Formats: sequence, structure tokens, C-alpha cells
Amino acid sequence: MTSTRTIGYLGPHGTFTEQAVLSEPDLAACSGQLFTSMPAVLNAVEAGELDLGFAAIENSIEGTVNATIDTLAFSSQLLIQREVVIPISMELLVAPGATLETIETVVSFPHAIAQCRVWLREHLPSARHSAANSTADAVELVAKAQDPTVAAIGNSLAGSIYGLNKLATSIEDTKDNQTRFVTVARQGVPKITGNDKTSIVIFQRDDRPGSLLSILQEFSARQINLSKLESRPTKKSLGDYCFIMDLDGHIADEVVADALKNIMAKQAEVKFLGSYPAVGSGSTEVRAEANAMWRSAESWLQDLRNQIDD
Repeated sequence: MTSTRTIGYLGPHGTFTEQAVLSEPDLAACSGQLFTSMPAVLNAVEAGELDLGFAAIENSIEGTVNATIDTLAFSSQLLIQREVVIPISMELLVAPGATLETIETVVSFPHAIAQCRVWLREHLPSARHSAANSTADAVELVAKAQDPTVAAIGNSLAGSIYGLNKLATSIEDTKDNQTRFVTVARQGVPKITGNDKTSIVIFQRDDRPGSLLSILQEFSARQINLSKLESRPTKKSLGDYCFIMDLDGHIADEVVADALKNIMAKQAEVKFLGSYPAVGSGSTEVRAEANAMWRSAESWLQDLRNQIDD
């Protein structure tokens, strides 16, 4: 009899992260452990205390969740196993008796507050913003305080768990708001599916004019689409940056492997964060055509080499 796998994620109960975990049946079946921060989750996986970690990595309004990507890029050797994308709908949750007129403080996870800037400016322009470790942590704090001057931004799951009232719903600035989460493990690369994504970190060996362009040309020449490209400070010195990239394809794709090999050999250090199934339809046909062309070129070159005299 095999033991149930363990998975760690941001707590307390009622976070958007927990909502995303519960949306995946096999992850929901794991033994869950709650943590106070996303780096703490990833560090526990790195230390062997968990089989899997689950953390937010990107939001469609606020962009990258730096706490997650920095841990993956600089302080761990974890590999992404899959991505999960869920719609995000924010609610203003309050204790009984609270109204917009009584609210003086809004508390939530900083990313959540940032996703509601416009609504807060229009409806609570004088309210002070206070940071919490997570949206659910904010909801729990408001539930315990029972203070009509304090409101939390969270989701309906947290509101129902902690018994708060919905004062306003769908307060996010963009109605197509989505957050992308990743599952990570200490080892293992999922099999190629044909609709995959590869995440890498590139550290330039030399900061010289055209160095980034030469790296990007390796992908362009092979028809590899970059779905994400951003710079992050390496924490070493001012002005020293690395590049976080998500690209269509899998390390098992010949063209993806060839591009990364050339970059590693000629231009930069590459940290591999994982190849994993991508959400959505992707560019399966483009990848298949590019791989076929690469194999044809490789066959052509091998035919020429076979003619070399012994």
C-alpha cells in the first residue's frame, strides 16, 4: 500500500491557492499542509519535507509573483511539474454591521490589493491598506476582530469558512483576471504531450551590446515562441540582471533542446526550471512543423557527413 503524497501551499484555509489545488482532483487527494508564505512552501519541498509544492507564479493584472520566481531562480533546484490557471474574483468581506461608510482599513495580500486599485480608489479612497500573508489570512483576521472599520479582500470560499458578509463582489480591476499556479517537485520532468511549456532562467556571461538579441535569435531561428520574457535582478550587484523565459515546447523537442544547447555553449548559463503540460491549446501545429523541419535538416547534414572519406 502506497502512502498518500504530501503537498504544501499557502494558508490558512480559504486562499485562492487552496481553491486552485482543489480544482485538480489528484492534487486535492494529496495530504495538504499549509504554510505562511510561498517561499516557505518551496523551501519545504527542497528540504524533502514535502513531495509537492504549489504556489502562485503569475497574475494577469499584476504580473509575476516575485516571491515564487525568485525562490525558483536563485535558491532552489526544484522542477515545475504542471501549471494551473484559475479565474480570480475578488470580494470585499466584512463583519456583520459594517458598511462602506464605516470602513477605515482594507487588509489583504499585497497582490490582491493591487488587483483592485481602481475599485478601491473609487469606493474607499480614504481607506488605509494593510498587508497580510494571504487573502485568507486577511479574512481570518477580520473575522476574529469583528471590527466594522476593517474589511478584507478575499474570495467566497474564505468568506464562507470564516463567516463574513459580502459587502461587494467582483471588485477586481479586470473581469478576465486570472492567476497561474505551478506544482513543483525535487526531480522529474513530465513526458512530452505536444502542448508543453518550458521555463528557464538565463544568466548572461558578458553584459555587452547585442547579447540579449543574440540569445533571442536562437529561438527566432527555430520558430520557438516566447510566451514570457522579463528581467530580474540577480541580487549580486546593481544593474546585474537575469532573464526569466517561458517558451512553447518541451526539452524533448529537438529544436528546443538545440536552442538551449547553443545558448549554453555560446552565450549564457541556463537554469532549467522545467518542461510541463501547458494550459490551453498552445501551438502544437507550429511545434510539430518546426520539429519536422529540424529532423529533415539533421538528416540532410548526416547524409553529407556519410560521404566523408574514412
